[in-house]
Amino acid sequence: MPQLPLYSVLPFVLMLLSIAVIPLINAKWWHHNYPKVSLLIGAPMAVVVAVINWQWLYKTSVDYVSFIILLGSLFIISGGILLRENLKISSINNGIVLVIGAVLANLIGTTGAAMLLIRPLIRMNAERKYKAHLIVFFIFIVANIGGSLTALGDPPLFLGFLQGVPFFWTFKLLPAWSLNNGLLLLIFLVIDFVLMKREGFRDKAKRNGAPVKIYGKRNLLFLAGVILAILIFPELPAVQVIIMITMAFLSFKLTPKKYRQENGFTWAPIKEVAILFAAIFATMIPALQILETRGAELGIQTPYQFFWATGVLSSFLDNAPTYLSFLSLAKSVCATLSHSSVLLFDGSHITEEILMAISMGAVFMGANTYIGNGPNFMVKSIAEEAKINMPSFFGYMVWSILILIPIFILDTFIFFM
Repeated sequence: MPQLPLYSVLPFVLMLLSIAVIPLINAKWWHHNYPKVSLLIGAPMAVVVAVINWQWLYKTSVDYVSFIILLGSLFIISGGILLRENLKISSINNGIVLVIGAVLANLIGTTGAAMLLIRPLIRMNAERKYKAHLIVFFIFIVANIGGSLTALGDPPLFLGFLQGVPFFWTFKLLPAWSLNNGLLLLIFLVIDFVLMKREGFRDKAKRNGAPVKIYGKRNLLFLAGVILAILIFPELPAVQVIIMITMAFLSFKLTPKKYRQENGFTWAPIKEVAILFAAIFATMIPALQILETRGAELGIQTPYQFFWATGVLSSFLDNAPTYLSFLSLAKSVCATLSHSSVLLFDGSHITEEILMAISMGAVFMGANTYIGNGPNFMVKSIAEEAKINMPSFFGYMVWSILILIPIFILDTFIFFM
C-alpha cells in the first residue's frame, strides 16, 4: 500500500479553512462562489488520489454517493411531512422537542430525526428574537449525541454492527447517553429561559385545537422504506441507493405541494451540502489513509486515549471511516492485553471499555463542528434559509468548546479512568 506524506493533508486543511474563514470575510461572495472553491480544491486532489490508488477514490466515491443520497432522500421525504404544532412557545416545549428528537434518532437515525423536527422547531419559535441557540443545541442533541443507543442511530455504530458488534450492545451506552443528553438539556433550558425572559417574550398559544397535527403521513411509509433499506441491505449499497431514490421520488410526486411550501422547502440546503461534502470527501482521503497506515505511531493504548483521538478526528473527518480506523487499531492493541470482558470480532477481540470509547468519541464529538456529522451542516443550512443568523464555523466551535468539551472531560473521568 502506498505511503502518503503528511503534506498530502494540506488540501483538506485548505478546504476546512475556506469553509471557516471565507464566509467571515465576505459571506455574499462565498454564497455565490463556494461551488467554484470546492471544485478548485477537490477536483485536483481526486485526480492525484486516482493516480496513486484508484481503489481509494472508488471506495470514497461509493461512500459519498451513499452518504448524499441518504441525506437527500431523508431531506425530500421529511420535507413532505408537515407538523402543525399548536403548542405554547416556551422553553419546556422546546426541551420536549429535543427529548423527542434524542429518542427518535435511535429509530430513524440522527439524519432522519433532524430533518423531521428542525422545521417544526423553527416555526414554533418564529416570533422570537434569539433563535441561534435553539439550532446549536438541536445539532448537539438530535443530530449527534441522541443517536448513540442503537446501530441505526449513527453510521459509525452501524459499521460496528457490520463488524460483529451485537446489535443490542449499544444499549450499554445508555448511562453516557442519559448523562450527556441530560446535562445538555439542563443547560439548554437555563439558556433558553434566560433569553426568553430577556426578550420579554410571554408564553402564548399559537392556535386553537389539537396540540399537533400531522399532514403528509404517507411520507412516514417512505421514511420507513429508507430505514429498512439500510437495515436489510447493509452490504448492498447499490440496492440501498435504488430503494432510497425510489422512496424520495414517490414522496416528491405523491405529496401535495402545499405541504412542502408551508415547510419552506427548497433545494438550496441539499445542494450546498452535496457540493461542499464532495470536496471534503475527496480531500480527506489522504488523512484517512495516513491514519490507517500510521495510526499505531500515535501510541494510543488506553480507553480515554481512544475516546479523545477518535473524537477529535471525528470532529473534522467523516466519523464513520474514523471509527473503522480506530477499531482496526484497537484490535491490534487488545491482542496484547488481557481483560476479562471482550467482544468477538471474527476471531479478533476488543475490550468493552475501548469499544465504548471509540463509539462515544465518534458519535458524541461529531457535534464539535458543523462538518463533524452530515446532518449538522444540513440543519445549519435549513436554519439560515429560515433567516436565522447562525454562528460562523469558529463561532459554532466556541459553543462546542464551552459546552461540550467540559461534558466530554466529565465523561473521561466517569467512564474511562
